[in-house]
Amino acid sequence: MIVDCHTHLWKAENWGEEITREASLARGNPAQVDIDERDHWQAMAPVDKAVVFGLRAAHVGLVVPNDLVARYVAEHPEKLIGFASIDPHEPDYLDEMRRCFETLGFRGLKLGPIYQNYPPMDERMQPVYAYCEARGIPVLFHQGTTFPRRAPLKYAHPVLLEDVAIRYPELRMVIAHMGHPWMEDTIVLIRKQPHVYADVSALYYRPWQFYNALVAAVEYGAAHKLLFGTDYPFTTAADSIAALRNVNHVAASGMPRIGEDVIEGILHRDTLALLGLAII
Repeated sequence: MIVDCHTHLWKAENWGEEITREASLARGNPAQVDIDERDHWQAMAPVDKAVVFGLRAAHVGLVVPNDLVARYVAEHPEKLIGFASIDPHEPDYLDEMRRCFETLGFRGLKLGPIYQNYPPMDERMQPVYAYCEARGIPVLFHQGTTFPRRAPLKYAHPVLLEDVAIRYPELRMVIAHMGHPWMEDTIVLIRKQPHVYADVSALYYRPWQFYNALVAAVEYGAAHKLLFGTDYPFTTAADSIAALRNVNHVAASGMPRIGEDVIEGILHRDTLALLGLAII
C-alpha cells in the first residue's frame, strides 16, 4: 500500500495578499493558491490512501476552514484521511479542536509553529498534545524552514520537538519535509524517539539534498522512520514516486547508492499502522 501522508487543500480566499506574493516569489512563478478538489483527487490516483489538510495560521495570513477539508474527505472516505488544523492564537482553538475530532471526524492534526508564531512547547499547546496522546491522534508538524518573511525560524528547528516527545511519550508525531534544511538533526531525533517520524515530502525537487538526506538516514539506521509524502499541489504523487525511485541518479561513480529496499520501504511504509490510523 502507498500512503501519501502530506497533501494540502485550500482556496484562493484562504490566502492573504502578502503570503500569496511571497509564495510566488519563492517559487519563481505564480503560487497555486486555489486547489480544485477534482484536481486533488486525480493527482492521488497513484496512491492507495492520502492524508489531506489545510492550515490555520493567522500570523502569516493563511487560514483554511477545517470544514472545507471535512467536506472533501467525506466525499471519498475510502481513500482520504482528514487532518484538522488549529491555531493557538485563536481564542476558541480548544473548542475547535474538540469539534474537529468529536464532530467532524478528523483523524490527525496539522500544526506549523513557524507559520503560527509559537514555540512548540508553548503552554497553550499542552492541552492539545495531552488530548491527542490520550486519543491516539497523530500530529504532523511543519518543523523546518519556509518562505514568509514574518515566519520565525527560531520556532522551526526539529530538535524543539524532542521536549514534546519526552513529555508525551505515546504521542505519534511526523516532522514534515524531514525538517529541511536541518535534515540530519531530524534523522538523529527520529532515531531515538520511538513515536517520532519524518516524511520526505517537498524534497524531490532538491535532488542533491534529498540524496544526501537519505544516505544519512541509512547511515544512522533511521530509514525505517521515513514516510512517503508529496506536498501536493507543489508536486504530484506520480512525480514524487518517480523522483524517489530515481534518487540515485545524482550519485557520481563511487558514491554510496541508496538500496532499492530503502526506496521501496519508504514508498510502501505501513504509515497507517505506525500512526495509529489503521483502525477506524
